[in-house]
Amino acid sequence: MNHAGERAFIVTQSIKKLNKDDKKWALDKTGFKRVEDDTPISLSEIPEDDNGLYYKDEPYTPNTLHQRLIVTYSPKYARYQKAIRDAQVDRAEKMLNSGKVKKERRNPNDPARFIGKIAVTEDSEAAKIKNYLDTDKVADEALYDGMYAVTTDLLDDDVKDILKVSEGRWEIEECFRIMKTDFEARPVFLHDDTRIKAHFLICFLSLQKGK
Repeated sequence: MNHAGERAFIVTQSIKKLNKDDKKWALDKTGFKRVEDDTPISLSEIPEDDNGLYYKDEPYTPNTLHQRLIVTYSPKYARYQKAIRDAQVDRAEKMLNSGKVKKERRNPNDPARFIGKIAVTEDSEAAKIKNYLDTDKVADEALYDGMYAVTTDLLDDDVKDILKVSEGRWEIEECFRIMKTDFEARPVFLHDDTRIKAHFLICFLSLQKGK
């Protein structure tokens, strides 16, 4: 992005990777404003079916670089993430019930991430591994529902203008995530061009139907 003849940046910031204090601030439900008119609001007051967008920002200076951290909350995004996670939890429960739990978890969106393991001993016997649904893990991920953050060196620009640049980015990122994980769009174990195109067409149509 070019700003006033100089290079400027607006980049996605993982809230989970923020330091302890910044993460606590980001996840605090107070201090938000409605993007539309800057009306102060607490996220706990927002109806679940709301489709607005809310934000808060603060100075952010990692590695001596003066930046601005902007955290947004979208109820629509929160509903979407909850629906995805609920489906993954359901799949994890089915794994537990069937006894078919994956030994390896190759990506962070694998439903098996919600399955914990604990060693159980019985009267001097060798410890047995017991799998269980990790509800603490589920609750921890729920804290981030609807949250999205960016950092920028545009210290004086209006938040609305900054957010316009990143508007819809989470939807694009989620589409890529679903294509890669849930639909296993890649890698493609096909060689014929027609079959490869058909594979991606099926993935795309499934994505459209799901949305």
